[in-house]
Amino acid sequence: MYAKLYSSSVLGIDGYIVEVEVDISNGLPVFDLVGLPDSAVRESRERVRAAVKNSDCQFPLQRITTNLAPADLKKEGSSFDLAIAVGVLIASGQVSGEGMAKTLLIGELALDGMLRPLAGVLSMVIAGVEGGFNRVILPVSNAAEARLVDGMEVIPVSSLQETVAFLRGEWQPERTGDDVPAGTEVEPPLDDFSDVRGQAHVKRAMEVAAAGMHNLLFIGPPGSGKTMLARRLPSILPEMTIEESLEVTKVMSIAGHLARRGRLVTRRPFRSPHHTISQAGLIGGGSTPKPGEVSLSHRGVLFLDEMPEFSKSVLEVLRQPLEDREVTVARARAVLTFPAEFMLVGSMNPCPCGYFGYEEDRACTCTHQQVRRYRSKLSGPLLDRIDIHVEVPRVDYQTLSSTQQGESSATIRERVARAHAIQAERYKGTGILHNSVMSASLIRNHCPLDSESRDLLKQSFDTLGLSARAHDRILKLARTIADLAGKERIDASHVAEAIQYRTLDRKWWE
Repeated sequence: MYAKLYSSSVLGIDGYIVEVEVDISNGLPVFDLVGLPDSAVRESRERVRAAVKNSDCQFPLQRITTNLAPADLKKEGSSFDLAIAVGVLIASGQVSGEGMAKTLLIGELALDGMLRPLAGVLSMVIAGVEGGFNRVILPVSNAAEARLVDGMEVIPVSSLQETVAFLRGEWQPERTGDDVPAGTEVEPPLDDFSDVRGQAHVKRAMEVAAAGMHNLLFIGPPGSGKTMLARRLPSILPEMTIEESLEVTKVMSIAGHLARRGRLVTRRPFRSPHHTISQAGLIGGGSTPKPGEVSLSHRGVLFLDEMPEFSKSVLEVLRQPLEDREVTVARARAVLTFPAEFMLVGSMNPCPCGYFGYEEDRACTCTHQQVRRYRSKLSGPLLDRIDIHVEVPRVDYQTLSSTQQGESSATIRERVARAHAIQAERYKGTGILHNSVMSASLIRNHCPLDSESRDLLKQSFDTLGLSARAHDRILKLARTIADLAGKERIDASHVAEAIQYRTLDRKWWE
């Protein structure tokens, strides 16, 4: 007999539908699995065989051929177990296959027939809705995640035995506390800017960066507060829209990083990888391509503490995602694209010992060659893609011991949110949300300068030897500064502030 069911898997961050065809015929007992399965899929034969036997069902001692279509696409993962097992039962006449044309079956089987949770269920269910399916049978622990998608009836089951009972009409699932969507992830409060003493110009630079989602580089001696400031940046970023939350939740689901399944991620990601990270770990890839840190930072912040300690080759691979806002990973059978619209925040010392230029604190012990080698880790093209370079000096004792609290994150976030709202209205219908990703044509349309501003920018361009990319980024920064001030037009003061955020690299690298 023959049975056809539908399952789903993940390619990149998107789900795709797989037809599971099972044919049982007379012959020697053989269980063949075709359709470009990987090792995990091929091993499903033994899981299915044991699960069927341990679920009070009969495993047919005949020739079983299972095909996973489309046959030209490599199948990966263990999400097909449930569909294959049910297909065997339908083809052997133990279960009716009526009403399965619009049903997805997703789940990994244990040897005793229990179902284990999967990563990437959100993408699979979205693909099912887009493919016209209206029902999904999946593990109980993935049910809440699946219910985040509208238009799909979710049938949570804990085992193959429950699945069989449901298909026979002998059992109906009941909602329990484990599979009821709990809304959003509950996380501890973020660190607040009110705890920061001094550093007013640095906090202003961070506000500008947050308002336009501009990349940011801190440079200063050890102990000046670079890491402490960076970790407070998420506290002044506005909440994500529902579309952004779904994008982030989808990426986290694919990577298996959802802290609690079924909860929508509403807090912008903040990722801080160790400096020993590989290229594949940072931008994604591997034999089975998975999202890297730049994709896990989508719609949030990627913080690289002590940037020169990272491998130069690792830092250089950031150039493409910083420009294109996505990562493309090419493999022999597929080209995958991961989203990577993030704010890059980096920190570094002026030299290996950290005290070059700050001899009043402690004498620098580095040679010129050591300083040059240390700074050369950050190439000119990479620095050009970082909009704001800001110096973070040491804070004196009087300021540090002051009991006067600074401006709170909530107050700063209100100003940043207003600037985001202005940009959302300005770029409505363009697919752009922030000034930092304006194209050349949008810069011409939305960043006109008066004669005084043009003269100031020309003088700085010639004096500092800025690149064409730096010229455009100054205009984007000036646009963001004007938005924070609630001004429709850019004036000379906005351009002047934007230029001073581009001069630090010249001070330290010349």
